[in-house]
Amino acid sequence: MYQIDFNKPVAIHFIGIGGISMSGLAEILLQRGFRVSGSDAKESDLTRLLTQKGATVFYGQRSSNIADDLDVVVYTAAIHPDNPELCAAREKNIPCLSRAQLLGEIMQNYETPVAISGTHGKTTTTSMLSSILLQMDSDPTLSIGGILQSIGGNIRIGQSELFVTEACEYTNSFLSFYPKISTILNIDADHLDFFKDIDDIRHSFRLFSELLPKDGTLVINGDIPNVSEITDGLECNVLTYGYNDSFDVYAKDVCFDEMARPSYTFHMKKEDGELTFPVTLGVTGDHNVSNSLAAIAIACLLGGQTEDIQKGVLSFSGTDRRFQYKGMLGKTTVIDDYAHHPTEITATLKTAKKYPHKKTWCVFQPHTYTRTKALLPEFAQALSLADHVVLADIYAARETDTLGISSKTLQAEIQKIGGTCEYFSSFDAIENFLLEKCEPDDLLITMGAGDVFKIGENLLGI
Repeated sequence: MYQIDFNKPVAIHFIGIGGISMSGLAEILLQRGFRVSGSDAKESDLTRLLTQKGATVFYGQRSSNIADDLDVVVYTAAIHPDNPELCAAREKNIPCLSRAQLLGEIMQNYETPVAISGTHGKTTTTSMLSSILLQMDSDPTLSIGGILQSIGGNIRIGQSELFVTEACEYTNSFLSFYPKISTILNIDADHLDFFKDIDDIRHSFRLFSELLPKDGTLVINGDIPNVSEITDGLECNVLTYGYNDSFDVYAKDVCFDEMARPSYTFHMKKEDGELTFPVTLGVTGDHNVSNSLAAIAIACLLGGQTEDIQKGVLSFSGTDRRFQYKGMLGKTTVIDDYAHHPTEITATLKTAKKYPHKKTWCVFQPHTYTRTKALLPEFAQALSLADHVVLADIYAARETDTLGISSKTLQAEIQKIGGTCEYFSSFDAIENFLLEKCEPDDLLITMGAGDVFKIGENLLGI
């Protein structure tokens, strides 16, 4: 397999360069003196930024974009084998790497690569850790799966030997990584278009854990069912975290302010005693207590001082599309959230219950037919936590087979268990319905991994 060496910059081409992760990797290599080109379907803020930094970006994917003097071509999981650029690269015997393989090779150029994994919470935890590390002046390189306002994007290029990235399990991408410190936030049934079942997913996370060297550390949520199946026999150090003192790292005395922001006492068992200090988060929700335990534990492993950690988590106000305040529609508060799995929806709507409001309106756009069909009862139960549910059409993403289901199928499932649910086939119809129904002091949440956020933005005129 082709090996990237920071000391020997070459010509590299990205198929799908405008993606949130691909654009970040391209920016890292541009900074390191590589000659970068790439293609994408359309122009975006990310592609314009790369062009400004010196990349050559083509719009539309054609075999002619693959120059003879390229040294390596990188592609994402969404690129099909018959893609004209990928076919051209292989015909010219140009080495090809997946996005995950490239990210893994970049990690090998750093002394301390940190990988944040889990079915849910990767972006928030990576961002929270990033906020702490910046407060520590550790000058890290960061690769985040969302936009973090404090760094003005999803990528930060530092000069230290510390590299922090999300580690996604889909298509076993994270098995191409070379971490020194890893965390597993949770393991849930998801991406069932790739994995066979939950046991297959757990096996993948076990293999991910085994990537750590003997002097590495796994920080893992101790409340994961049968967590010992993931950790038993690992050669690396293992730190568990959770909500009681049976774990190495734990939170006590959790409470919330009037805006659902948590405070608690952080505890970390050490050979020379126990590290304890108060923590107040700048983000909402009980699930973020768990995320912060992982982030703070890693910061402690990296030498973080208490004051820097406290300031870092308090100053972190979230990433885009994670319970993000969008504005006021009259006297109705509009929030946007990326939740697209029943566990995430439950966490978001439980957070909403602690937020000041009268009624909760959840506008949900299901994400992929596979996920919706596989977890239909779980989606219905989770969404029923809202006072009113409004469904948009399923966002197909990479899928073409409807599997015989639609948002009407989910609507019927929600109504079957007594939930209040409406379905509309267009965003315009949803917006008109909300304008008529939302009342002062209500909470309106647009929710999903597709383009459902546009509904809130259209209503607010932003």
